[in-house]
Amino acid sequence: MSLTPTQVRAAQAIVNIFETGSVRGNYGSVTVMAGDTGHLTYGRSQTTLASGNLNTLLAAYCGNAGARFGVRLRSWLPRVAQRDQALDTETKLHNVLRACADDPVMRDTQDRFFDTTYWQPAATAAAQLGLSTALGVAVAYDSHVHGSWALIRDRTNAAVGQPAHAGEQAWVKTYVQQRKQWLATNDNQLLRTTVYRMEAFERLIAQGLWGLPLPIVVRGLEIDMTTLQGTPAGCYDGPQPGTRSLALDTPMARGLDVRLLQLGLSDQGMSVVADGVFGRTSARLVQDYQAAHGLPATGVADAALLSRLIGVV
Repeated sequence: MSLTPTQVRAAQAIVNIFETGSVRGNYGSVTVMAGDTGHLTYGRSQTTLASGNLNTLLAAYCGNAGARFGVRLRSWLPRVAQRDQALDTETKLHNVLRACADDPVMRDTQDRFFDTTYWQPAATAAAQLGLSTALGVAVAYDSHVHGSWALIRDRTNAAVGQPAHAGEQAWVKTYVQQRKQWLATNDNQLLRTTVYRMEAFERLIAQGLWGLPLPIVVRGLEIDMTTLQGTPAGCYDGPQPGTRSLALDTPMARGLDVRLLQLGLSDQGMSVVADGVFGRTSARLVQDYQAAHGLPATGVADAALLSRLIGVV
């Protein structure tokens, strides 16, 4: 049985939630965790520096003539290709990666990359094994992203036999149990903290949601047609720089112009996270920049200052 496009998106959304806490996935997510052998990780489904997959993704993006941040990112590619672990602390690179999420070209590149690298192999492996339900394929996809699919598959086969013998639902339930135990007792402390992934699958299994009918709730987030079609978390398509002045306000200003301002401040060597939110740190850094360059230290970024810091991107 072939999955419908909606079932595919629902299955992918479950793993997006596991990876970045967002139904659509956080395309600009930059993560470095102590003890993580993958080192710098990035994107909707968190591809890693150490695996070499981050280089594949970024090279594909930079190879697109329409990539808005291709010029900025291209200078980092040799070090990414070398899997330079010092990139874990290169905050300028991290900010460029965050900004890339605002570019539809990067979002499309990530979608193609993660589908080719993880979804298609998972769907093929599930089909070869005889798994046909949306939930069963989602479990296989999660393990392809998270790792050790073959190990737990073989343990499950040893415990209950192939799905054709045990029945798909019984096999998947056993697989989830086997993987939960493996995660909970793993020597890697980071993997132990991810048992929640199997607990989420256990809840879906207990509810009998084998077809992943919408809406469903995973880790407190609702997956439905609205959330599947919404703007991805942390992505900004506007406002364009210069269309407004940026100042500390309530609610805080958010958007593409804020992100690009923060990227400009980062280029100046200032310590800022380019999250697209104009908060106290951004206002203070704007004020510091103004004072250092003989400008009125207002902390307000008007069109002239935005043009000066952002340039052409």
